[in-house]
Amino acid sequence: MRLRQPVWPRILPTKTVLACARLGPVGRLLPAPGTWGSVAGLLYFTVFFAHGLNVASLVLLNAIGLYVAVALCGEAEIRLGRKDPGEVILDEFVAMPLCYLGWTQLLDPLPLWAVLLAGLAIFRVFDILKPCGIYKLQDLPGGWGVVIDDIAAALATCATMHAGQWAWHHFHA
Repeated sequence: MRLRQPVWPRILPTKTVLACARLGPVGRLLPAPGTWGSVAGLLYFTVFFAHGLNVASLVLLNAIGLYVAVALCGEAEIRLGRKDPGEVILDEFVAMPLCYLGWTQLLDPLPLWAVLLAGLAIFRVFDILKPCGIYKLQDLPGGWGVVIDDIAAALATCATMHAGQWAWHHFHA
């Protein structure tokens, strides 16, 4: 199976593609637009997902969002003429909710605000440093390379938080 850049965004005006990929003005916030995109994704998770959606719904809605992000981020790369431009932050935005899969299990011993901030901090570390082969995912074509590394960073964040929670209970029981 060969991953291809979705073609449907080609019909959209450049202004629309870039506004979506940048989350409006958020992608132009300095310093560190990726961090601002992650904060926006955290707020998105908090408002829409933390209040009642089960894991299956979270994954389904995220899959749709991730596909849209692949399409728009890849098209933004083409229109800007740069690979994974820093101002394109839709990828961080849609990946952030994946950091919190099974989040209710993380609430012992931490309060919700600490879980949310830990997820944000760990995600930013994984997204910036791209350890454990995450950096290789950027080589995928088009928007796939822009988005998949963020998905991997989010899933690594989720695994790290659950491992930390398991270790806390295992060694403090």
